[in-house]
Amino acid sequence: MIRVPLNPDVLRWACDRSGIAHEKLTAKFGRLPEWEAGSTQPTLKQVEAFARAVHVPVGYLFLTKPPVEAVPIPDFRTFAAQEVTRPSPNLLDMIYICQERQNWYRDFLRDDHEPEVDFVGSATVDTSPRAVAAEMRQRLGFDLVARRKCLTWTDALRLFIRQADEAGVLVMVSGVVMSNNHRRLDPAEFRGFALSDPLAPLIFINGRDTKAAQMFTLAHELAHVWLGASALSNLGVAPRSGFRREEVWCNKVAAELLVPLAKLQSDLRKDDTLQKALSRLAHDYKVSTLVILRRLLDVGWIRPDQFDVAWEREVERLEAFIQGGSGGGNFYHTTLARVSHRFARALIVSTLEGHTLYRDAFRMLGIKKTETFKNLGREVGVIG
Repeated sequence: MIRVPLNPDVLRWACDRSGIAHEKLTAKFGRLPEWEAGSTQPTLKQVEAFARAVHVPVGYLFLTKPPVEAVPIPDFRTFAAQEVTRPSPNLLDMIYICQERQNWYRDFLRDDHEPEVDFVGSATVDTSPRAVAAEMRQRLGFDLVARRKCLTWTDALRLFIRQADEAGVLVMVSGVVMSNNHRRLDPAEFRGFALSDPLAPLIFINGRDTKAAQMFTLAHELAHVWLGASALSNLGVAPRSGFRREEVWCNKVAAELLVPLAKLQSDLRKDDTLQKALSRLAHDYKVSTLVILRRLLDVGWIRPDQFDVAWEREVERLEAFIQGGSGGGNFYHTTLARVSHRFARALIVSTLEGHTLYRDAFRMLGIKKTETFKNLGREVGVIG
């Protein structure tokens, strides 16, 4: 039996990084305290099992000291106006997975000599947010009338995603890493990210957030695409100051895209209480009450002190919904939402034509069975 010498500091780093309670890890690996103390050494098989349990690449465990991991894209996340310094394994793995998908899709488009998406990088932070929002609305066909006809926020979000997809943006929505329901993504850590690329722009949205909040995240990350800049965000429709210029600009674009001030002014009613206005306008525009709050402040309908009190109340209320979570639904629709309809169709076609290995396709789709692959092919209209 081969035993492997590991640096106890690296083991403790892996445990801490995982976010899993030490008692839970000890229950699974009874000799973990001995490994950490250096009094005994694990077998190679135990090292591999431990690496899977804490979601660490097995090679990391053989390092002589704990590595310093950095988010591979610009990190604009904040918590209480302070930068977030340590990413979770779930966040890192989700970025790496999306980068792999984007790289594959970029090569696929290059092989087919597809043109670049011309709006990527077409704006700067000095461009008027209102002008960019107007251009987005025109390019995406993002029509307020069509949005108001949607019965639910889910329907409105699906419409928005489809419009972005048809414009050439891969939009992936998931609340877990791949299809692992034990690895939930935390909206408090990040709401979404954009991987800008002139051929294959990609947006990922944390599906654990509310549908209304996801609407804003998609609009915010689209603004990053218009800037031609990759970014990781958790800002949401944040308060008024203390954040990076790019994030503030993207928020202004997103707010104007979702709730144009000129239209909002015509929809305001003098006899509305704040709560009535929030409920009615959030339903009409299919956005979060936080977005409506911010726009009511922008238009001068409420005072800053009223905004601050109402903001805290709404944040607490919405956090209760997020903690409740959601599940179920059609497996194939969920899988396509996680990888984007556009990406799935391209990958399945390439695989059926023999250009991509089934093994690689299964990994990028997050599936394991050939029958599942065939059913996804039927869902996207590739297999009859």
